[in-house]
Amino acid sequence: MQDLSGDAIVAWLERAAEVMEREKMSLTELDAPIGDSDHGVNMARGFKAVQDKLGGIDRGDVGAMFKAVGMTLLSTVGGASGPLYGTLFLDAGKAAAGLAKLDLAAVTSCLEAGLAGVQRRGKAVVGDKTMVDALVPAVKALEAAKDAPLAEALHRAAEAAREGALATVPLVARKGRASYLGERSVGHKDPGATSSWLLLQCLAETAGA
Repeated sequence: MQDLSGDAIVAWLERAAEVMEREKMSLTELDAPIGDSDHGVNMARGFKAVQDKLGGIDRGDVGAMFKAVGMTLLSTVGGASGPLYGTLFLDAGKAAAGLAKLDLAAVTSCLEAGLAGVQRRGKAVVGDKTMVDALVPAVKALEAAKDAPLAEALHRAAEAAREGALATVPLVARKGRASYLGERSVGHKDPGATSSWLLLQCLAETAGA
């Protein structure tokens, strides 16, 4: 697969909905010690709502697809995750406006735009123990893999996100509810970074990595 068509985007989002439902409890268990114990439930509900809308979605404009996903996540995912994941897709949609498919350069632009939106909204940087700790290394991996096949580049991005999520374990949270715990947030993997990795892993698998 050299590019992601509208059909491939739908396949990715369907896979993401299945994975978020499957990992609902594990994400909630990650959230329990440092958050509201609802991240897994929220993500599963949001991507189920996205999945329910895929049948009627126009697959000819990836930007419009991402906009619809972002609006759905904004309205269905509770807590801070709804606005953050909603912004991720809304800003990615702006980068993909009018495109019928995404090659590697376009995928990279979308993720760069989505990350910028997340950071603009959440004011988080690497090391704050948030989803940014997974997304920043994923974007850097994509940028470094600009000459690689699409599937390989997405595999590298997903692996970078996985490593970024794992790297949140020893961190002291500096953003969100977990930051109220201070040093007591150490020793826990950030649930938002973990769900970001899962989302990118689903994308890599869809592309054939």
